[in-house]
Amino acid sequence: MASIASHEQSDLLGALRPGDFERLAPHLSEVQMRAGEVIYQPGDSVEYCYLPRGASVCSYFVELDSGISVETILVGREGALGGVVSHGSLPAYAKASVLHGGLFWRIPIRQVDELKGTSPPVADLFTRYADCMMAQVFQSIACNAVHTIEERAAKWLLAAVDRIGRNDVTMTQEQLASMMGIGRSYASRVLQRFKREGLVRTRRGGISVSDRDSLREKSCSCNDHVAAHFGKVLGGVYPSDA
Repeated sequence: MASIASHEQSDLLGALRPGDFERLAPHLSEVQMRAGEVIYQPGDSVEYCYLPRGASVCSYFVELDSGISVETILVGREGALGGVVSHGSLPAYAKASVLHGGLFWRIPIRQVDELKGTSPPVADLFTRYADCMMAQVFQSIACNAVHTIEERAAKWLLAAVDRIGRNDVTMTQEQLASMMGIGRSYASRVLQRFKREGLVRTRRGGISVSDRDSLREKSCSCNDHVAAHFGKVLGGVYPSDA
């Protein structure tokens, strides 16, 4: 059974009052997941809802006919994957995989559905998060359509380190390129530019942000818009460098 102390590592569940969390707690199990582990493939039956805890971060990808996978949104301790909107074990549309490994809460979809029906605060929490999740999707579509690769790379790195809680992201240049739906050469050129300006450092299999403030100046404002919406709908849940 989950404890109150441990549920604080999920900011989404932390938005519940203790009494409302206790209705969820008996159904939560703790799982450890590694970076690169796939949670859902398109078409998989969604049997469980996963809630990242602490520094755990996941991504949703849409896989195109060309074989390119494009990252749509990141999900960290502010959110959940699977069963947020739908009822029952419906098929997954996008691929969901772990970017930064760690601990997760896992709860069967059938229990989520039952609790939505019997606990108005739990239903309200998931409804509000679904609204925030859609805001992320809408903003991502607009961002990919009009912002430069440099702006998007800066935005993505800031979103990742804010969720992880430190300045180091375990990721290769190839993975960053895949996340953004661009060629590796484009990602490499942007990172080299950021390195020359002292914004980031790279190592084998990782990228470290050296100057968040200057990187934020390079970034588009998409993270800020999403954070502002989260603040209105689920105050205090969206991660930030503060």
